[in-house]
Amino acid sequence: MTTLTDTAPHAPAPRGGIAGSIADSLVVTKRNLIRMTRIPEMVVFGLVQPVMFVILFSFVFGGSLNIGGSTDPKAYREFLMAGIFAQTVTFATAGAGAGIADDMSKGLVDRFRSLPMARGAVLTGRTLADLVQTTLTVVVLAVVGLLVGWRIHEGIPKALGAFALLLLLGYAFSWIGALIGLSVRTPEAATSGGLIWLFPVTFVSNAFVDPEQMASWIRPIAEWNPFSATVQACRELFGNPGVVQSDAWPMQHPVWASLLWSLVIIAVFRTLAVRKYRSASA
Repeated sequence: MTTLTDTAPHAPAPRGGIAGSIADSLVVTKRNLIRMTRIPEMVVFGLVQPVMFVILFSFVFGGSLNIGGSTDPKAYREFLMAGIFAQTVTFATAGAGAGIADDMSKGLVDRFRSLPMARGAVLTGRTLADLVQTTLTVVVLAVVGLLVGWRIHEGIPKALGAFALLLLLGYAFSWIGALIGLSVRTPEAATSGGLIWLFPVTFVSNAFVDPEQMASWIRPIAEWNPFSATVQACRELFGNPGVVQSDAWPMQHPVWASLLWSLVIIAVFRTLAVRKYRSASA
């Protein structure tokens, strides 16, 4: 007599180590990029808003503000672009948070949890996909900036360095968005929560006005703002007017300050977001 023994299949163990985590993250990144192409309005609306900011600020406020002793509208447009670039990459935070909150509400996280994959890959894949979309937006924004009179005066290598700092800042802020998306119940709440704190961060800065024109008590806040460091670094690397003269260390060493701020934000908020993800899916 032959005895049949049923053996329950075992789920494959997740690949360990950094290589496995990177591979899993890239798979999730691909999934999110495919999803974006199937919902093109997400990309289109993400492009329209910053373009509107450039056009409105350039032609409404251009000539009304004194930039480096000049009220020439062209000077303000060149002053403006670094701030608009930085604002655009940081506003992608809301999209990152809403996307993660949407996945959580639909139970997609539970499906990922059943797969043999690194726990942090879901969040890393999402933030990398948002970085790709942000890069596309920055490219389009640069073209629009050139059309309205913005120019690069320090050469292509320094300009590429400025764009790298911008994208690093955007990637850092997307981890803040990831944490917000994991902490709320709906995508709508994630969008609101992702934007409400960004307005003071972007406007209490050197993005649109010289901090020297601000009240004395708020000026140090603007000068030590991570957002301001990136804007200052971009103006220096682009060779645009409006570089702030200040004794504050971030304003004197903006490239290093921007790099350090972004790396610190990534280290802190990635740790918090992954921990939150693990507890939420436990």
